[in-house]
Amino acid sequence: MKEGLDKKIPEVFPEECVYKVEENYSVFTGKNLPSFIKDWLVKKFTDEEETLDKQALLEYMEDFIPQRGSEKRLKGDLISSRNSRTVLARALIEPDVKKGIFRFSLPELGISFREGRVAQYLIEKHNELKGGEVWGVFTLVYSNDDKDAYIEIVEYAPFKPYDIDLDYFREGRKEFSLEEWVDLLIRSMEYNPDGFYGLEQKLLFLSRLLIFVEPRLNMIELAPKGTGKTYIFSNLSKYGWWVGGGIVTRAKMFYDISRNTFGFITKYDFVALDEIQTIKFSDENELKGAFKDYLEQGKFTVANVMGTSNAGVILLGNISLNQYMKPINNIYFSELPDFFHESALLDRFHGFIEGWNLPRMREDMKVRGYTLNMEYFTEVLHMLREKAEFAFIVDELLDVPRTADTRDVNAIKRLAAAYLRLLFPHVRQASDIDKKDFEIFCLNPAIEKRGIIRKQIHLIDPEYKEELPDIKVANYIF
Repeated sequence: MKEGLDKKIPEVFPEECVYKVEENYSVFTGKNLPSFIKDWLVKKFTDEEETLDKQALLEYMEDFIPQRGSEKRLKGDLISSRNSRTVLARALIEPDVKKGIFRFSLPELGISFREGRVAQYLIEKHNELKGGEVWGVFTLVYSNDDKDAYIEIVEYAPFKPYDIDLDYFREGRKEFSLEEWVDLLIRSMEYNPDGFYGLEQKLLFLSRLLIFVEPRLNMIELAPKGTGKTYIFSNLSKYGWWVGGGIVTRAKMFYDISRNTFGFITKYDFVALDEIQTIKFSDENELKGAFKDYLEQGKFTVANVMGTSNAGVILLGNISLNQYMKPINNIYFSELPDFFHESALLDRFHGFIEGWNLPRMREDMKVRGYTLNMEYFTEVLHMLREKAEFAFIVDELLDVPRTADTRDVNAIKRLAAAYLRLLFPHVRQASDIDKKDFEIFCLNPAIEKRGIIRKQIHLIDPEYKEELPDIKVANYIF
């Protein structure tokens, strides 16, 4: 299938694919760049014969993507020459309520919030510059007035190299079998599909993308080290916010009363709380209340301020395994911090990924061949979230008992819709998908992942029954 995909991917997605070989990406050694930037750069400097002009790429990075170690020289050039400097970088924007200005930092360039300001006219033009993290092309100048001296962003262009035609992507799916499509998705995550043991394990790995495509999907994954959790959620998409340890506060996550600013839950498609065993939660009671409301309804209230978001939440952590690579403790949630030991809170998570059934990263699992360009791929995943027809199709295809638990039903529907978006994006109406395919690849894994949540809650709180409602494909004759 490898040779077939290397032919079919560039035929179906000629402008949206990139040829990945490890030798080409060695040019980024020592550069702190996410995958979607690397892919864009490789595509930019690769000719029709798939030959990478490494020298031109290196010169471009030297001019526009300065890295740590060169920050003092960058600042010095700005101050001494008074000329502008254009960089492609990640910026963090933070409102300064007391002074009524917007500050920025470029972490990779050593420019701190104290040193950086955003020109007011850019704030009025670009809503994303009002707070949070943005990738873009920034023009910097050194400004020195009577009151202060600072580095200012005077021009800005969002980093969106693709004008996405989602219909084009959805139609392209029709050219691939399901097995080919699964392998294309895995390649686009920068993994070699040949490194997995069959379709079942591949689909389990792809379940990490569910939160990328389905609004307000809440998941938990526990897995041993080395299975790629951190890489997937911190590296693939600029639409996700990754927290790797440290302290999580209500102010940072939901709403900061002192600064009058909303937290990161309102700015991204998903929030990944990684190394969950090491994360500390301040003001636990207040934060847990906001967490419960948000996980249930997508809303939260802090100091009479109400916020909403469609961001999903995923908890990522390690789990202790025995010699047979199975959890030592049959109560998986015992590995979570005390903050998450309450059954009513855990019940608000829709599904559980058994990460110990995934392979550890090996050299032969690094992708080699054609894939979708990461920036294009993650833009498509982001846009698929907005398509409401997938939820309607799931509603039409399912037969739900009238007495079914509402949280179970909502969880299974959300998970099934997420699988539908990911595996069958070309489907426009219920009649477009074979009901058996929907049952096997969308409904059954949704029931399985919700069932793990239900069983685990039952083990820590017998008040919750282990059984799930008997949800089936409507009018299906076995």
